Amino acid sequence: MPEIVQNYYLGTDEQATIILQRLIHNFGKAISVVINILDPDVIVLGGGVGNIDLLYSAGVEEVKKYVFNNRLNTIFAKPSLGDSAGVFGAAMLVS
Repeated sequence: MPEIVQNYYLGTDEQATIILQRLIHNFGKAISVVINILDPDVIVLGGGVGNIDLLYSAGVEEVKKYVFNNRLNTIFAKPSLGDSAGVFGAAMLVS
């Protein structure tokens, strides 16, 4: 995924552009369902997807198209532990 994102920003790969546009569109639709049902204050985008900065800008704009409310108050946050959250969680289970 990092290579696809890099190619998207470089504008050198038409397929990367198509993939990220599809990702943003589907992200908007999927996250809006969660927001419409649960109305969370914060959504943390974990794993490798949390490293795609475009989701915090264009992705959030796409979510706004599908939420029932006229405004989007949900905060989108990066995980404070980054990609290592699962490793930290596993280590805590052992100790």
